[in-house]
Amino acid sequence: MQFIDLKTQQERIRENIDRRIREVLDHGKYIMGPEIQELETGLAEYVGVRYCISCSSGTDALLIPLMAWGIGPGDAVFTTPFTFIATAEVIQLLGGTPVFVDIEKDTFNIDPSRLDSAIRNVIQEKKIRPRCIIPVDLFGLPANYPQIQKVADKYGLKVLEDGAQGFGGSIGNRKACSFGEVASTSFFPAKPLGCYGDGGAIFTNDPDLASVMDSIRVHGKGSDKYDNIRIGINGRMDTIQAAIVLAKMEIFDDEVKKRNLVAAEYNRRLKGVHSTQKIPDGYESVWAQFSILADDSTHRQQLLQKLKDKGIPGAVYYPLSLHRQKAFEHLGYQQNDFPVSESVSQRIFSVPMHPYLDEYSIFEICNTLTV
Repeated sequence: MQFIDLKTQQERIRENIDRRIREVLDHGKYIMGPEIQELETGLAEYVGVRYCISCSSGTDALLIPLMAWGIGPGDAVFTTPFTFIATAEVIQLLGGTPVFVDIEKDTFNIDPSRLDSAIRNVIQEKKIRPRCIIPVDLFGLPANYPQIQKVADKYGLKVLEDGAQGFGGSIGNRKACSFGEVASTSFFPAKPLGCYGDGGAIFTNDPDLASVMDSIRVHGKGSDKYDNIRIGINGRMDTIQAAIVLAKMEIFDDEVKKRNLVAAEYNRRLKGVHSTQKIPDGYESVWAQFSILADDSTHRQQLLQKLKDKGIPGAVYYPLSLHRQKAFEHLGYQQNDFPVSESVSQRIFSVPMHPYLDEYSIFEICNTLTV
């Protein structure tokens, strides 16, 4: 049994992938080839925004907007401690200060009420200035952007949606990666829409900001790559990876539907036995992961061992909250500063989730967890 079944997906679209890769090999434009523009246009239309800038990874898709805004020393950027390190790493790379905010116990996303309190505290302390909020669409579920945006507007802060796991999700009729001033996503192979290497994309409706970010991703270029008008990075997406994402986009909506059917069956079979991520009314998750809460860390290990004994893969996202990681110890956070995040990190684990998970496999997984 596969945790993420890329092989079955590839068999489904192999002919299209091969055709698109051959086209890249034929024209030979491996960097910024025509597939890049085709992908950016298609992604922007899918999300419902004016501009999409592809880039080399989901991490660079977070870094580039922060660079465009001039985030640096003395700037506070608010985010969740229950996420992959890339979300907070980019803040610190630029000299900014990550300010962590605890999560909601049922959605596992950043808590807007605690966000408001955290911003007030930073303002009162007057040591660093609030600049930006980076909510994360954890496990495929968009964060509470209606409330987050109200908080951002109240304090005049920018919002950068970390949609690395959320692309394909939605709130009402708005797609993930359409929230905030800027949004980012990742095409890491394990993501719901992934390539066969690294890749990412940035979304915005702001033409001036789009122009600056486009410049930053190619070494701060101006009129051409030898006219450098700012400091940038080598952040371009490879043409072959764009070609692969284009092939996958043709089946993406169908895969999102299948992911939701798998999640619904999981929830039906686990109801009353195990707690899972809550999807609020009007929200749709793309189910990048299907995660379950054990009673405690010991119970989690027991459940993971039961799965392993049956040949069923499991994983833990994320075993140690960021505020307790050595990379951020200089921030001075202590154990129990973010009790919800710490509790969830000790209890959560994930089971196989992909569009090609059959009913018998779901039954086998759930039966293993409930007997």
